[in-house]
Amino acid sequence: MRLHFPRGQASLEVLRAEAADELDTIVHERLLAGEDPWEFMEELPSVDELVVYLLRADTITEDGGRAPTPARDYRVLRQIALDHPALTRTVWRIIGSTGAQGGPGLGSGGSHRKAP
Repeated sequence: MRLHFPRGQASLEVLRAEAADELDTIVHERLLAGEDPWEFMEELPSVDELVVYLLRADTITEDGGRAPTPARDYRVLRQIALDHPALTRTVWRIIGSTGAQGGPGLGSGGSHRKAP
């Protein structure tokens, strides 16, 4: 059984170090399995993308493991950007690629309230 330690209170520096370690492990394992790095390196997320995915996963876990609706996913991702401004570009890129949608009052110029 793997224990779950929420990352929400960690500094961005710590989150990035954790994500870099995770990516290093993934690359190492795939190389040991004989995979060609030219074939898989572009599939891997960037360090910042992995940080956002990990923070999003923590929120899903805290919410009982229920998959979020597109509107909820948008609010969660937007809150990550508000909590960690250096991740804003990455968050918006992920929002654009996943189709997460803003709800009423959450589009451009929406409020800056915390996600539920």
